[in-house]
Amino acid sequence: MRGWLNCIFIASSGLSSLAAYSDHAHIAVASNFALTMHRLEAVFEAETPHELTTVFGSTGQLYAQILNKAPYHLFLAADQKRPAQLLTNGSAVSGSQFTYALGKLVLWTNEAAQESNLNLNSISGDYRHLAIANPLLAPYGIAAKETLLALGQWNSLQSKIIFGQNVSQTYAMVSTRNAEIGLVALSNVVARPENGTSVLIPKNYYSPIRQDVVVLKTGASNPSAIEFIRFLQSPKAKDIIIEGGYELP
Repeated sequence: MRGWLNCIFIASSGLSSLAAYSDHAHIAVASNFALTMHRLEAVFEAETPHELTTVFGSTGQLYAQILNKAPYHLFLAADQKRPAQLLTNGSAVSGSQFTYALGKLVLWTNEAAQESNLNLNSISGDYRHLAIANPLLAPYGIAAKETLLALGQWNSLQSKIIFGQNVSQTYAMVSTRNAEIGLVALSNVVARPENGTSVLIPKNYYSPIRQDVVVLKTGASNPSAIEFIRFLQSPKAKDIIIEGGYELP
């Protein structure tokens, strides 16, 4: 990653200063990272002359948009697979992929009846619906499915499981009480600490949720995109990411 950035700065040496060259970057961001991204964006735009436009969605949906030539410069996914696939098919810049955050999964409820004694056994308890993100679209959905398989509950809960297109929509399903409980991102819960009760899912129940970023070919010479990649690796950005409910690689 550093080697790629060094090449970009050398290629941009004709500019008087890359940091002083204002431009606009469009960034596709996995929905679980939305509130943390808003904080990063505010600090970045306050400290640089650059501007960002962010679009949020499930990793699978954003990946499909990129394949269909959506005009994004960076892709902050919730997995490693899609950024790697973009590198393989020539849509992203070689050497630009790295992990910016590690996600955490929680069991969460907004129902008073469930809050009083929420624990992992609640998953096999008395309720109508359990919300999870769609495993075909969202890495947090894969983690949720792996958790239910580890608990031996995947098959028995098929009549109760309802799917969100992404983990933020899944959180909303529980928040609006369309589901009594849900497996959501810790970042969803950290963003609204006054709401509901959560239990952290042990990390050995699901594969690590490694969230990777990649520079798309359209962003290879975009000053705002390049500067944001630098910022994302700074101590200030890392502190914001940790405060958002993530671990660092």
